[in-house]
Amino acid sequence: MPQGDKDKYTDKQERKADHIAEGYEKKGVSEKEAERRAWATVNKQDGGGNKPGGSGRDD
Repeated sequence: MPQGDKDKYTDKQERKADHIAEGYEKKGVSEKEAERRAWATVNKQDGGGNKPGGSGRDD
């Protein structure tokens, strides 16, 4: 999975990130930075993407 890929996130997590990003944008944060902060917040709260599936790597 390439860096920045959001396939493992649930719809609820994506809505949460959008809502958080909107709040940052209202405070004057740039769109790109607001999105970065929003996903960092979702990752911290939920521990990353919640959809099943591993890294896809065979060690």
